[in-house]
Amino acid sequence: MSTRRDFLKLSGLASASLLMPRFLHGLTRGPMGRPDRKLVIIQQSGGNDGLNAFVPYRNDEYYRSRPRLAVETSEVLRLNDELGLNPGMGPLRELYDQGWMSLVNSVGYPNPDRSHFRAMDIWQTASNSDEYWETGWLGRYLDHACNGSDAAHRVVEVDDLVSLAVKGESLTGLGVRDPRRLYQATQDRWIQALNEQVSEGPETLDFLYKTLTETTQSAAYLYEKSRVFRSSTSYPSTAFGRDLKMVAELICSGVETSVFYVSLSGFDTHVRQRGQHDRLLGGYSEAVAAFVKDLRENDWLDQTAILTFSEFGRRVRENASGGTDHGKANSLTLIGGSLKQPGVFNESPDLSRLDDGDLQFEVDFRQVYTTLLQDWLEVDPSPILKRSFKGLPLV
Repeated sequence: MSTRRDFLKLSGLASASLLMPRFLHGLTRGPMGRPDRKLVIIQQSGGNDGLNAFVPYRNDEYYRSRPRLAVETSEVLRLNDELGLNPGMGPLRELYDQGWMSLVNSVGYPNPDRSHFRAMDIWQTASNSDEYWETGWLGRYLDHACNGSDAAHRVVEVDDLVSLAVKGESLTGLGVRDPRRLYQATQDRWIQALNEQVSEGPETLDFLYKTLTETTQSAAYLYEKSRVFRSSTSYPSTAFGRDLKMVAELICSGVETSVFYVSLSGFDTHVRQRGQHDRLLGGYSEAVAAFVKDLRENDWLDQTAILTFSEFGRRVRENASGGTDHGKANSLTLIGGSLKQPGVFNESPDLSRLDDGDLQFEVDFRQVYTTLLQDWLEVDPSPILKRSFKGLPLV
């Protein structure tokens, strides 16, 4: 490498794309499981209020705890005799009625943390609350299932930067919001010149050259795949809608990517929650419904599972500002065409038995991860989650 400027350009590209290469020596390819199946993970950042999304409309304690914030019984889109959807979630009701949605209640972990950052770290790493891990569960999936390959694009995070969830020890998922822009960045003449060199320098430089090479290869691959299929489905004209449209186009193109990670922010609703939260849920539901329609019309729904989660729920009682504060356990959804138990998977949250004013968890979130790894992607979850959890009959 001839100049400091060259080094900085290379470092900048590695930082921007955050595609980490395999370890430098001696790795062999691991079992890929089911590369024909797709897992789409949607993170609702900020702490989605599960009680106002999946409303216990026959529970008197819900209405006593939220005299201003509760969703009126007449507005609820009923799912069964106890739970119903927020009125903004009409598009999800159609998916539920088709048998394409499972609702899992009271999901959490022991000794939960109400900090956004710490709670998200726990969900993204699959650690215990007293453990601090530097790799994410999807990054370790890459390490375990794709060891020694040049296939870090098997996990794609739809963002310009990647989260802890997709960072492994030897491989890290590719962060990309626009395949064309990433590809164009790798075509810079300086990058091309560096890409043609062979490093014989220190290990750090060797690592950076490998990062550059693999970034360039993955960027070119995703760009070519992004040109194969153009969706004709109408999506909401929002960033989240555009993100899901890009994911649908890549899936329908036959891309090798197994996992897509998408985020939707805005769920930290401490003040005047009702209108804001209803709009968020409406935008989420509309975009997901369009995504499912796209997949179904192109024969990919049966091979796709869509998990939506948030780092925690909200407190049962409303606060003095017309909102809710950070809570603990929450509900999550799984959407797809191959669900084993569509509908409401388990009992409604018990509002008479709270944990310091919060919902108690009944299902460990790592049981859901175990299920998706073991039964959907068909890889051994134990080395990925670093311990064993009992799966659930979901997929």
